[in-house]
Amino acid sequence: MTSPQTAFPLRLTGELDPNVSRWQWLFKWLLAIPHFIVLFFLWIGFVASTVVAGFAILFTGRYPRRIFDFNVGVLRWSWRVGFYSYSALGTNKYPPFSLADDPAYPARLEVEYPERLSRGLVLVKWWLLAIPHYLIVAIFTGGAWSAWSDDGDGLLYASGGGLIGLLVLFAGLALLFTGRYPRPLYDFVLGLNRWVFRVIAYAGLMTDTYPPFRLDPGSTEPPAAPATSAAVSTDPVPTA
Repeated sequence: MTSPQTAFPLRLTGELDPNVSRWQWLFKWLLAIPHFIVLFFLWIGFVASTVVAGFAILFTGRYPRRIFDFNVGVLRWSWRVGFYSYSALGTNKYPPFSLADDPAYPARLEVEYPERLSRGLVLVKWWLLAIPHYLIVAIFTGGAWSAWSDDGDGLLYASGGGLIGLLVLFAGLALLFTGRYPRPLYDFVLGLNRWVFRVIAYAGLMTDTYPPFRLDPGSTEPPAAPATSAAVSTDPVPTA
């Protein structure tokens, strides 16, 4: 039995379509082009708005809510496109062109809004503290994770390689020849994507919670440890 883990502010889920097409994945690169074009510009906006948010956090300790909601929407849109295409191949349902949450879509992403953020951490967490995770994410995505690259290409790892791309290729071949997506492989791919997006949220200054060095596989987030588990009783201890 898996013990409850500390909940991370970003929650990523993806429900595998039991009838996912065995051949459509061969053409999803073409079908997803409109989304890739939109995401290119959205990620330029994400980087620019994160810089503005960084200054706001530095002086006020708060992440402007409208910027936060926009950036969460970019992450959400990216995850839906990745889930549909080459970050998971989890569904045939075409992603909506929307920053808003869509409860009807099988891939969802939410980030808990932080009421207060550290002013000091904003100066170091996105580059210095996150370096160990950057090295790991580079393996997962083949270096295609470029949200912080000088050219401002944004997160277009959905069409990149790395470990995620290789495993998704294996999943595509399994679909092509057997018509089935191996469930253990799917769960592992979801765990890799979950790790990537946690790091993005941290590097995007959206949380002060450091991403865990932990792979949480599966279509849903692991159960969180109950808050009462750490509580200490203040009742007086009876004496004999």
